[in-house]
Amino acid sequence: MDSNFTKIARILLGLALILFGINKFYSFIPMPQPPQDAAEFLGSLAETGYFMTFVAVLEIIIGLMLLFKLWVPFALLLLLPISINIVLFHLFLDLPSISAGLILAILNVVLLYKHKQKYKPLFI
Repeated sequence: MDSNFTKIARILLGLALILFGINKFYSFIPMPQPPQDAAEFLGSLAETGYFMTFVAVLEIIIGLMLLFKLWVPFALLLLLPISINIVLFHLFLDLPSISAGLILAILNVVLLYKHKQKYKPLFI
């Protein structure tokens, strides 16, 4: 079940989630200025006062779960709506910056597929 590729993908995904989750609090990675529509959308999410914090905390928790190999199939399911929304955000509002979101989503889907046996009871 846990091939070297799966381990590397899980660790990379976990590290990326932790890094970008912490970056939402401390902004140590400079982000390029998004297009106007994307900036307005992100601004409205930030104005809620909780949404971006919630996403950041969730990313950090999921990243830690993946790094420490705790409930990996569950962590991957939690991550799926986040990764889909990242890809859709970039697809519709910031296409030039879609690469990181696609990599995250691809790693998520690949790892979900690697754990497909764990999800079979959900579809019986």
